[in-house]
Amino acid sequence: MNPARSTAHELRREAVATDERRLLVLAGGRQAGYRAARDIDAALGLSPVWLSANEPVDDVVPLDRSGDLLGTTQDCVVVDCHDACRPNAIGRAAGAVDGGGLLVLVTPPLDDWPGRRDTFDETLAAPPFDVDAVDGVFRRRLVETLRAHRGVAIVDADAGHVRDDGLTDPAPARPPDPFGPPADHAFPRAVYEACLTADQRDAVLACERLREPDTAVVLEADRGRGKSSAAGLAAAALAADGRDVLVTAPGYRNAAEVFDRAAETLAGRDALAADRREDSAAHRLDATGGGRVRFRPPPAAADADADVLVVDEAAALPVRILESLLEVAPAACFATTVHGYEGSGRGFDVRFRDRLEAARQVTDVALQAPIRHAAGDPVEVWLFRALLLDARPAADPLVADATPAAASYERLDPAALADDEPRLREAFGLLVDAHYRTEPNDLARLFDAPNIAIRALSVNGHPVSVALLAREGGLAAETREAMYAGDRVRGNMLPDVLTSQLRDPDGAVPVGVRVLRIATHPAARSRGFGSTLLAAVEAEVAPDGDRPARGLLARDAVDYLGVGYGATPELFDFWAANGYRTVHLSTTRNDESGEYSALMVRPLTSAGRNLADRHGAWFRRRIAGVLADALDDADPDVVRAALAAAEGTVPIEFADAEWRLVAGAAFGPGLYDVAPRPFRRLAIKALLDGVLPDADAERLLVRKVLQARPWAETADDLGYVSERQCMRALGEAYRPLVNRYGTETARAEADRYR
Repeated sequence: MNPARSTAHELRREAVATDERRLLVLAGGRQAGYRAARDIDAALGLSPVWLSANEPVDDVVPLDRSGDLLGTTQDCVVVDCHDACRPNAIGRAAGAVDGGGLLVLVTPPLDDWPGRRDTFDETLAAPPFDVDAVDGVFRRRLVETLRAHRGVAIVDADAGHVRDDGLTDPAPARPPDPFGPPADHAFPRAVYEACLTADQRDAVLACERLREPDTAVVLEADRGRGKSSAAGLAAAALAADGRDVLVTAPGYRNAAEVFDRAAETLAGRDALAADRREDSAAHRLDATGGGRVRFRPPPAAADADADVLVVDEAAALPVRILESLLEVAPAACFATTVHGYEGSGRGFDVRFRDRLEAARQVTDVALQAPIRHAAGDPVEVWLFRALLLDARPAADPLVADATPAAASYERLDPAALADDEPRLREAFGLLVDAHYRTEPNDLARLFDAPNIAIRALSVNGHPVSVALLAREGGLAAETREAMYAGDRVRGNMLPDVLTSQLRDPDGAVPVGVRVLRIATHPAARSRGFGSTLLAAVEAEVAPDGDRPARGLLARDAVDYLGVGYGATPELFDFWAANGYRTVHLSTTRNDESGEYSALMVRPLTSAGRNLADRHGAWFRRRIAGVLADALDDADPDVVRAALAAAEGTVPIEFADAEWRLVAGAAFGPGLYDVAPRPFRRLAIKALLDGVLPDADAERLLVRKVLQARPWAETADDLGYVSERQCMRALGEAYRPLVNRYGTETARAEADRYR
């Protein structure tokens, strides 16, 4: 038996004996690695799933579709790393491997791998940088973890030499702690007897609350803890009791575990529908009591009705979809991964959790005991370190008394950060904890993207506030022309929107530094750390007299600071307080956050001021039309905040007839509906100038006048007891505006009714 095959055989034997997983690295030339992987698979009798960009095998999943592995269980997954080393794909592959299984990485020679460039590196090369400017820090660190961790075998595929056999010689496993059904339960006893851990039993017990309306159960766990199985057991019990249970997930493969457990539980006492084909959207299990368990993809599920909704892999769904699913059923179970191999970020926790708790009585269940593999599985230990899946900010007591005045501003060098594990975990943990989109790929981007930098405020060596920054703009003429023609240019989000969407051919000429993320430790928020960090970044990049600042990612002077984010009133207030102006509010909602996106800039040079001024003016001219169309469902408080943060005003030039109409509606019998145009123009001016008497008046002008909602809907949305009261309130809101902005004609009309 050749060395690679014998190593794989021993790894597999040890993995099965311990119910753990093992990792095999086949390092060397592409074809040698492929041959070794196929030979090992055949010798061990495995039927692996391959993640590959081009390897022609029977069961292959393209690297860019690694999310298809979510929710599946495999004996072996082979990841082809020659064309691309994608952190998300590696994590998803590992998460799919069952206890006793193998994860196989087919890689270039490990000594050479960090210095090579692949198609994933190309995605990190944001113009004007090219792929040669991409660093190899992530892969250098990845190789170090492969060489250092238990349970990782490394074979030189070219020479057939075993560098490390990966064997751990584990001690005999302790028998699991016994557990039984709960003392008091409503679901059948057989459901609890099918549970494999006490955690899973407790999760199923919590799901009994789904028999009541206005309830939600959230099952949170790392992958392989049995949350999907628990949801399946509960779904079967609810269906057996006559309930219609609707299951949704990113794809049916992701929900297969739910259906498998539900089918096993219903078998023998309930008839099953046969339609469970992989390519069918109508998967269904019918219970003899009249209940059923059925699957619908998320968009179709959002339009369905059911007694109970089960959402599997909830963390992988956009927040907007999660919100729409709240209307499907009076009770819902959300199964979500805590440290997501899926690389979906933390939209569920950061953006959806508050909305769920406002709508339902929520019961949380955390499952900790592994089911797919034994506790202490070495592949999980390696993966969590390699991808920083469990990165956390510093412990609260370390920063509880921290103040901005005591903090030091630090330029965190990626290579040095990679060699300082505690600081790396704390800095990256801040980004993970505070943002809904941070994923394993972002770790590689932080380390290696040539347009990315990280800055921090630290106290006693512990990062308290962190900003992830990106250099944008300053693009060559041919790149700007392609962008104007509709081409997407990586890593230049703000110039891209200004150029391609807002049709500014010079929008990508100035150089900007965009704040991708800014995060402050939860124990130190509301003390000014974020604002202090932004001021320090500005001091670093802003021109100093006649000398332009250089060195922060930029080969030229930095003309402006920018930011784009899912718009909320609180975030608008924060950025406006730090001198950023609104230049755009997107016309579509962000898939992950479920919110409209805001773009804001803070100019630093004359070129930056020119950019901000012309786009600020363009925003003020066009926003009224957009609010009556694409943004007619935007939160009025978001609109209020967006306009308050848009520096400048708009001219008012009305004909006498228009002023008489507005004044007549404010003080007498005039009607808004006769000619809305002057009312809209005046509403924009008032919101920009901040002259309305209170927030209620501002919301009314946004909802009725700018978003053109019907009277009945406006009255209902804003809490007026009748349409008539809403109409009176609108007239009263315009009185101070007529007094402030009105002409002699307007004042004369108002005097007729005073």
